Amino acid sequence: MPRLMAELLFEIFCEEIPARMQVRAGGDLVRLMDSALKEAGLSPGDSTVLTGPRRLTYVTDVETRSPDVSEDRKGPRVGSHEKAIEGFMRGAGISDISEAEIRTDKKGDFYVAVIRSEGRETVDILREAIPAVMGDFPWPKSMKSGDSDFRWVRPLRGLTVLLDGKSVDGITVGGITSDDQVHGHRQMGPGPFTVTSLADYRAQLEGEGRVYLDREQRKALILEQASAVCSEVGLELVDDAGLLDEVAGLVEWPVALLGDMDPDFLELPDEVIRLTLKSHQKTFTVRDPKTGKLAAHFVIIANLETPDQGATIKAGNAKVISARLADARFFQEEDRKKKLQDYYDQLDEVVFHKKLGSVRDKAERVAALAKEIAPHVGANPILAEKAARLAKCDLVTQTVIEATSLQGKVGRWMYEAEGGDPKIAVAIEDHYKPQGPSDAVPNEPIAVAVALADKIDTLVGFWAIGEKPTGSKDPYALRRAALGVIRTLSENRLRLGLQKLLFWHHDFIETEKYYEERLEHLQKIEDVKRLGVDSTEASLRFQGATKAVDSRDGGILSIGGFEDSIETNELLSFLLDRLRVYLRDQGHRHDVIDAVIAQGEDDLLAIAQRVEALGAFLSDKDGEDLVQGYKRAANILRAEQKKGDLDLTDFDTLSGFTADDATGLQRALAETRPAIDVALDAADYPAALSALADLREPIDAFFENVVVNSDDADERARRLALLSAIVETFHGIADFSRLDG
Repeated sequence: MPRLMAELLFEIFCEEIPARMQVRAGGDLVRLMDSALKEAGLSPGDSTVLTGPRRLTYVTDVETRSPDVSEDRKGPRVGSHEKAIEGFMRGAGISDISEAEIRTDKKGDFYVAVIRSEGRETVDILREAIPAVMGDFPWPKSMKSGDSDFRWVRPLRGLTVLLDGKSVDGITVGGITSDDQVHGHRQMGPGPFTVTSLADYRAQLEGEGRVYLDREQRKALILEQASAVCSEVGLELVDDAGLLDEVAGLVEWPVALLGDMDPDFLELPDEVIRLTLKSHQKTFTVRDPKTGKLAAHFVIIANLETPDQGATIKAGNAKVISARLADARFFQEEDRKKKLQDYYDQLDEVVFHKKLGSVRDKAERVAALAKEIAPHVGANPILAEKAARLAKCDLVTQTVIEATSLQGKVGRWMYEAEGGDPKIAVAIEDHYKPQGPSDAVPNEPIAVAVALADKIDTLVGFWAIGEKPTGSKDPYALRRAALGVIRTLSENRLRLGLQKLLFWHHDFIETEKYYEERLEHLQKIEDVKRLGVDSTEASLRFQGATKAVDSRDGGILSIGGFEDSIETNELLSFLLDRLRVYLRDQGHRHDVIDAVIAQGEDDLLAIAQRVEALGAFLSDKDGEDLVQGYKRAANILRAEQKKGDLDLTDFDTLSGFTADDATGLQRALAETRPAIDVALDAADYPAALSALADLREPIDAFFENVVVNSDDADERARRLALLSAIVETFHGIADFSRLDG
């Protein structure tokens, strides 16, 4: 019998929800409501959510009543011990065994309790589910309001629940009780409006209410309107997907306006202008399509229509933007009064981590590591070291302090203005890359060396002080750093043995005691600054103090914990785990990845290439057939090893076989092994697997025509030794025992 479904609409109305939280909150609402309804025995249809600045709206189709449920609970055999029967009755909720049925199977008679539960009205289910869902809602940040202990992202203002066109009144959460009233735009259509369905809800709010409910609809309108106001004056909008997402979460009724700014500000770098407009006023930049350069205009997305067609809004935004850009210009001018390298000593005043010292200390370590890595990635070691020393200098410039997202970019601009080496300038900006899964990796060799050194230093340092990621917690973004190392090596096709490099770099990580002493001096600098002493003098005092620390016997000491390579091995395992995730995301089989990683390789590119080659090899039937031959050999050896008398040490050379197919397999192996070794040395893994495939027919012939467990003890041992050599040859490429099937 088909289910009778009804429309369910549930709106949560509140003060402004932060734009960055809306999409995730919409997903959480669908997940939690679907789960609550299913747990109550209902079957919600294709649930959707509408998100906006002041509301989350869940919509689905659901039954008006949950179905009656009948469950058969099987019990003990008739005639079983009294205790077993008593336990069965307690679990089934019956007071006498006569309430159970007796059924028969081929083993005899047994008890069955038929547990029936009646369905419930969906209205009653919603009265329980909605307060529970809202009470457990996973907001990143929440607040209390009024006299209630209930927490929500912002103060609640209304709840609306409609089922089959009727309002489900009386559901109370946080002092707010549900009804059939919804509210529109604050100024242009506040309402309230009485609604009876999703169609009515949309019609009234998107009509008189002046609220576009659908986020994607708002985004499309913003783009359409913004492009139109630009096109009217022969300009074009500069795309910014992140800003578009944010603005769509700020406005309910988008109205695009084209504003003007002082053309003199166009002397600033484009990134500074875009960031200033975006971060402070949430406005889009505009460019001239003929020149590709920014124009002295901006696009505001207002949240209402005004009688003066937005003139007041444009003037207000222009005033604020002018002030912000004037500040940015001042900061740039002040920063460029010194060379980039002149900021290096100031990095000592910025703490990287209390156990890992200042940013200058990190720069020193990164410079040493970049110099070490450079020859392996085709970079000049001296230039890589220099780039690493300069890479963090812009962190103490006024421009970056004001706009941290410009780190790297400001350093590059300053160094280019000084006439510095272009490759070093690129490295200064690109060493932070990739900063996310969609960000490009650095590809200029010097930039690659510094980027790898920066991320590896971070990983080694935090591992050394015991600050490792745990579960979902990763406060220092070490997973992102690991993925950055993986992507940089893989996408640039770079070979780099990590284990020795990780072990080598720990010598540049200083002791906690050393940093405690340095931090005491850092604190003294802060105290001096508060007393009004010139920062240059404070810096000089600090440098003198740290020189005294540096001059201790033994120089810079190494943090303990690496002596037995435990920390290094744990860090390498962490990198390999991240590589597993990276390769799975690219569509590779989990068992193929495990088979390759089990070889103990520490060259991430080599692992990725082996996984790719092995996956392609196994996609062919010949490859799968060859694996079956391997597994047959491995299983025979495993069975013999369990007997405890398998000793193949006397068979370093394979000869003296009496069976032709054993001799044939031995000859094929002797011819194939050198080809495999040559291919592996050249990192040509497809060629190595192709050579391995030449063993397929000899292996098949061997198992078809040769009895491994010969009555002749010597012959049996020779044949087992041959199988052992076959397995060992396979393992030279990957641990085939880990493959499924």
